[in-house]
Amino acid sequence: MRRAVWWGVAALAILAAAFFALAPGIVERSMNKVEPSAALARRMAAAPAPVVAAPIVDLHADTLLWSRDLLNRGTRGQVDLPRLQAGHVALQVFSSVTKTPRGQNYDANDGDSDNITPLVIAQLQPVRTWGSLLNRSLWHATKLRRTARASGGQLRLVASAADLDALLAARAQARSAPVGALLSIEGLNGLEGELANLDRLYRSGFRMAGLAHFYDNEVAGSMHGRVKGGLTPFGRRVVARMEDKGMIVDVAHASHAALADVLRIARRPVVSSHGGVQATCNVNRNLTDDEVRGIARTGGIVGIGYWPGAVCSTDPAAIARAIVHVRDIAGIDHVALGSDFDGAVTTGFDTAWVALVAEALKQAGMVQGDIDKVMGGNALRVLRAGMQPLSPPAPAR
Repeated sequence: MRRAVWWGVAALAILAAAFFALAPGIVERSMNKVEPSAALARRMAAAPAPVVAAPIVDLHADTLLWSRDLLNRGTRGQVDLPRLQAGHVALQVFSSVTKTPRGQNYDANDGDSDNITPLVIAQLQPVRTWGSLLNRSLWHATKLRRTARASGGQLRLVASAADLDALLAARAQARSAPVGALLSIEGLNGLEGELANLDRLYRSGFRMAGLAHFYDNEVAGSMHGRVKGGLTPFGRRVVARMEDKGMIVDVAHASHAALADVLRIARRPVVSSHGGVQATCNVNRNLTDDEVRGIARTGGIVGIGYWPGAVCSTDPAAIARAIVHVRDIAGIDHVALGSDFDGAVTTGFDTAWVALVAEALKQAGMVQGDIDKVMGGNALRVLRAGMQPLSPPAPAR
């Protein structure tokens, strides 16, 4: 009898070990897919990726959500350090995703369920992250810091304009160019009504934050929420605190009402880190022409994504069409790259082949100087300025 019990316990332990070892990878493999079209596959087989000499910046990837060693080239997903280096990417913005509703869609979700909690437990993340959205983001920051330390200087955290300038100087000198990593958060769902929690995120290295993700929260309505309201009174305080501290406001996923509220009160450049425009892909979450112009008026940028929900295709030509449209209505200084790699999306290429976007822009007739702005120059300008804290007000005389 004892032997039977022992064998039963051993079998359960083996099954549990197999689950925790295999389940996260199986889940990710089913979500973060690279599926080039037949024409794109032929192009990728025929010649190596083009080389972009100017710095490349990607404003959004959800890689920290997954259980992978970013220092090794992966067999799943779309971003890791070897592939970033192969793609000559200078700076990757890594976003922290803390909660998404089950059965999420682009139109109407509530926050009553959570896809991320089972993934957090299956990855054996610290217990404090199992029930706390704030601690999930703080854990992502810790994980990225540990990865950077273990990279031997090849992955460098960027949390200030000085860090960014030092990274670019190192890239200009190094044969094996380092890659910068900047922390963002996708939806300020975990603030719990406390501005002090925003300060904790800032101290952990976060320099950009989206106000909402796939459901309405205490800060702002979501394009995908039930109510889709504007900024809440607390949300207005959050935006003001972010701008004061040098934390860039990201309106990707924010409802149209919330985006309008942000544009009315913004004192600093606003970013839409990843998405598309309704003019080339008529999806609810994409930006209208007036919204694109409004972001441009703040001095901000629109990051164009690579997946069907953003550009209605996975082909680089579709990405280029959206970029050209933003240029035409708002100016070349206000458009950038925002892949949404590793964000449970299917793309036609991974980050090692990001220069295919530059190739598509050239084929669309864009001149090299403008291509360089899109691939990274615009993002570097906005990030460098946006990370500078606002000067304290001068004393009254």
